[in-house]
Amino acid sequence: MKILTTTQELATFCKAAADYPYVTVDTEFLRERTYYSKLCLVQIAVPSDDEGSAVLVDPLAEDMSLDPLYELFANEDVVKVFHAARQDLEIFWVEAGVFPKPLFDTQVAAMVCGFGEQVGYETLVRKICKQGVDKTSRFTDWSRRPLSDAQKTYALADVTHLRQIYEYLAAELKKTKRSHWVAEELKILTQPTTYEIQPQDAWRRVKTRTNSAKFLAVVRELAQFRESYAQSNNVPRSRVFKDDALIELASTKPKTPADLGGSRLLLREARKGVIADGILAAVKRGVNCPAEDMPKVDNSRDKLKVNPALADLLRVLLKSKTESSGVAAKLIATSADLDQIAAGERDVPAMTGWRYEVFGEDALKLCEGKIALAANGQSVQAVSL
Repeated sequence: MKILTTTQELATFCKAAADYPYVTVDTEFLRERTYYSKLCLVQIAVPSDDEGSAVLVDPLAEDMSLDPLYELFANEDVVKVFHAARQDLEIFWVEAGVFPKPLFDTQVAAMVCGFGEQVGYETLVRKICKQGVDKTSRFTDWSRRPLSDAQKTYALADVTHLRQIYEYLAAELKKTKRSHWVAEELKILTQPTTYEIQPQDAWRRVKTRTNSAKFLAVVRELAQFRESYAQSNNVPRSRVFKDDALIELASTKPKTPADLGGSRLLLREARKGVIADGILAAVKRGVNCPAEDMPKVDNSRDKLKVNPALADLLRVLLKSKTESSGVAAKLIATSADLDQIAAGERDVPAMTGWRYEVFGEDALKLCEGKIALAANGQSVQAVSL
């Protein structure tokens, strides 16, 4: 099986691939020791039985530029097919500022075709291709060269089976007229904001047990310092300090290097040098933060006046719609969505786009007393009033 190691080889393959209606793409990468993913391998296949229809591309080779691939990504006559594309797209956006267009994600398509929530690639191979996938090479070090035959076989399987999966799902979407559902879901994957993490907003991902504005001000400053340091030095956040250490620091509010030495959870490397200085400065900024600049916690959901009976009826309606559409309930509406609707809120994802078609329209009618729910054997139906 061929590995492309030069830009010219890649350009030749991509030029030929441009004549096909679609290509399947996957990547192998490492992220355990870095903030940004290190791209180690790209797999590409075209819909053909010819030898060489699926190739491995070595981005680590000295004479390799991925520009021909990015040109193929920009060719809107060729659909780019991925499975669970988010991490792959993040790599290409960070590396080159490009997104493949048009894009098709078989995981998203499988959800709206009734395969359940976040269905795995192996499951689709088994159910659609009637084959198995050898995953023994999944957690190998993809940066090491040469690649073993087992690694090559594993990597190629991720794009060869994908051809049959794509054709099956595309046909199902056309038959059920749900292609626009997938298009709506994929919009967020091709927005730069999906992958651009702003250090000043990093605190929102830290789970705390208190909503005290003074406490959160310190959490915000520590999280911002950690994110900025991790990005600029390309190291994982956990290598700077972990969330539990961040919470400890926000609670103890150290003022001196000696105070850092008393931390139970802070890594030894973080108790001195640049990281230690950054921690102390961040804590000081958080402690001295003016009241008007402290983080504002959104408590609006806690103040919702939820009608519990209506919320229960909405859950029954959702279950009914899930069974009739074959789409996973969590993909249509979350529990929080249902509570918001039962409280009179209408600006929720379940009330927009294809979700409105499947569930939101009848949910609104249920809230307005225009329909009722009735048992019909083993199912529940909406009945007009």
